[in-house]
Amino acid sequence: MANLIREALALSGQRAVIVGPENYFNDPPDTVFQLDATPYSWLFPRMSAVVHHGGAGTTGAGLLAGVPNIVTPFTSDQPFWGHRVHALGAGPKPLPAKKLTAQTLANSIITAVSDQEMRARAKSIGARIRAEDGVSRAMDIVQEYVEGGR
Repeated sequence: MANLIREALALSGQRAVIVGPENYFNDPPDTVFQLDATPYSWLFPRMSAVVHHGGAGTTGAGLLAGVPNIVTPFTSDQPFWGHRVHALGAGPKPLPAKKLTAQTLANSIITAVSDQEMRARAKSIGARIRAEDGVSRAMDIVQEYVEGGR
């Protein structure tokens, strides 16, 4: 994985922040900064794009940040979220981890950082999500359900 990431970054001309307990690089290149953990709510809005596995929580954080999401699903619901991100126009087509290559990742990174329509769409989606009052909406739904059942 380290070699794939290193090559994809070189091909795309980009830098990366890698978050996770795994140390992908014993000696990371100057284009990579590794963190064991950090709040995505702080990190993602500072990125040009985010690459992740497509779990529901990480996808939500990526969309909330308003930046393009590149999803590399491994299992479960991750392919679904990758396809949703793409269908919303907030990221390129998902890249299944089993088929991931340095070139396909580089191509997706280049698209995510340079496609102005995709960037605008991701920004718009992020703004809409941040404007939601989810707790109030959930309370309204519960109240409608309870009152409808009487």
